[in-house]
Amino acid sequence: MEKPNQRLIEKAYAAFNARDIDAALSTMHPDIQWPKAFEGGYVSGYNGIRDYWTRQWTEINPRVEPTGFEERQDGTVAITVHQVVKDLQGATLFDGTVKHLYTLQDGLLRRMDIELV
Repeated sequence: MEKPNQRLIEKAYAAFNARDIDAALSTMHPDIQWPKAFEGGYVSGYNGIRDYWTRQWTEINPRVEPTGFEERQDGTVAITVHQVVKDLQGATLFDGTVKHLYTLQDGLLRRMDIELV
């Protein structure tokens, strides 16, 4: 049986892959902290994520598919994902496994961090 956190996170990934920013933001806390994976640092809030993703998608074409889900003792949720990043001409820049670590607050995604696998 799926857990509510798993459904929330799957909705976020599906929206990201569909480039549906509003649907993705509906899974996030207003004070979301999101890593700028290819640049370093974080963006904050809905506008920060909207601006970051909009700019990112003019430079690269990422796709992330969850392959593992683990609720940890500290309350975080670790998602193993297969991530493929291509340039806009279709050449593969990265194809591998990464781990996304989520902190939730009020039933929404509050922070995402990236762990090396």
